Amino acid sequence: MGTRGKRRRVAERRRTSPAVIGGVAAVVVAGAGFGVYALYGGGASAEGQSTADAKPKVKTGPLSATEVTTTATRFLTAWQKGSPALAAAATDDSAAATALLTGYTKDAHVTGVTLTAGTRVGDKVPFSVKGTVTYKGVSKPLAYDSALTVVRRASDGKPLVGWHASVVHPDLQDGDTLVTDDSDTPPVTALDRNGGEITTAKYPSLGPVLDGLREKYGKIAGGKAGIELRVARGKASKADKASDKTLLELSKGTPGTVRTTLSPTLQAAAEQQVAKQQRASVVLMRPSTGEILAVANTSHTFNTAFQGSLAPGSTMKIITSSLLIEKNLASADKKHPCPKTFSYGGWKFHNDDDFEIKDGTFKASFARSCNTAFISQAGKLSDSDLTKQAQQVFGLSMNNWAIGVPTYDGEVPPQSRAQKAAELIGQGGVRMNPLNMASVAATVKSGSFRQPYLVSPKTDGRTLATATRTLSGETLAQLRELMQYTAAYGTAAQAMSGLGPDYGAKTGSAEVDNQEKPNGWFTAYRGDLAAAGVVQAGGHGGDTAGPIVAALLRMGG
Repeated sequence: MGTRGKRRRVAERRRTSPAVIGGVAAVVVAGAGFGVYALYGGGASAEGQSTADAKPKVKTGPLSATEVTTTATRFLTAWQKGSPALAAAATDDSAAATALLTGYTKDAHVTGVTLTAGTRVGDKVPFSVKGTVTYKGVSKPLAYDSALTVVRRASDGKPLVGWHASVVHPDLQDGDTLVTDDSDTPPVTALDRNGGEITTAKYPSLGPVLDGLREKYGKIAGGKAGIELRVARGKASKADKASDKTLLELSKGTPGTVRTTLSPTLQAAAEQQVAKQQRASVVLMRPSTGEILAVANTSHTFNTAFQGSLAPGSTMKIITSSLLIEKNLASADKKHPCPKTFSYGGWKFHNDDDFEIKDGTFKASFARSCNTAFISQAGKLSDSDLTKQAQQVFGLSMNNWAIGVPTYDGEVPPQSRAQKAAELIGQGGVRMNPLNMASVAATVKSGSFRQPYLVSPKTDGRTLATATRTLSGETLAQLRELMQYTAAYGTAAQAMSGLGPDYGAKTGSAEVDNQEKPNGWFTAYRGDLAAAGVVQAGGHGGDTAGPIVAALLRMGG
């Protein structure tokens, strides 16, 4: 069976048919207290009660159960009856709701819709959807679950359905639409490096990767397109970096074949490792070639490992160190300041628990991840020095990687004052993902940047990104010494235990607004392997992402 790539199926779920009242299909509600009163308008003033003299009041406070159920039923009933304008009037964004609900019939070709409401939980009402998709004489049943939330409009207190595209289908982001037509691209069968088929049954987190492979190679891999209902990502979509997604195949296409560089054993191991955390991602690659051997995410819907945009914390100090060494502002075995705090650009920067290293070397500061050792050098750097270093040596922040599926290639924007200093320690405007940071470790190990890739460039003749220069032999040797020392004696030592001597590592913790614990980062190399991982809201990288990365390096070595 070919992988669906850009168009994965959503399993059909059977539900009991809705009740029929007087020949008209009605929204059925399990245990929510929805009755005929709620379904058919109820809500009028009690008989004999005069409202002529009542002054309009803006109702505030929590929504009552009746307000939630009545509002939800008004919306669901109108949608089920095929009245998008009436359904949209029950929402807080009637224009967007009208457009999407109208397209549900005209563009997605869904008819015979029945909606069954479930048990209300606070202001939220889950519901199931059943219908039929018909296009070019081909029909298939459609079934899925969704939910809506009722909110109180601030201007008059009226309860309305809080509108988001996900109300119509949970895979929709605001700005997306549903479309049924001939698929843009044929399906593909993706293979690992040994020729085995890659499926989400084997590797649950590879759904977004398969989506990207189909988007890129469907038309050139020799397949034939079919007919499908899919999520079409819009230009204004919050998921604008994601591929379109197939929800239902009306007729199957014939898949083409595309081979990847993934190792089946290492991919399986990566899946197992990230599953141990609530929000983890990891990438493993080969420094000598750039081949990606494994990529995994706890999430099965978004590929944070390739497309995430996160502050990398102290793993960024690898790039910063290469800059400082080149500019003779630091040297591995020379003394380097590491005070408890350091102020620059109006900000006061701290070390973890305000530690300090008295009369220590730069190597000691790197290994213990001393923030102030780097912040103290900000005044000697231009606003664009770090940007140029990331681009020219490490191939980052130029949006030109072509690995075979969509990626985010990191961002190191020029900054001034406090933001410039923050970028030196992987905060401020710096954004990376595990793919980027695995590539940084790989560049240190191999001595030059080789763009990572998932599909060989020989497959489609594409050009890989390159860096304009390499580090000098002396600078490279010092950088490797810093990472090796950190792996042996620094913050990475526990995770990297037993993996030496041909190894190096760097930990990181990145603070995130409104997040109790920082994101934990870890990047390392061992032999001809390099890897990086992040555990979001996990805490220190050595304790969270470190074991994930080390396990793959140990297995791959």
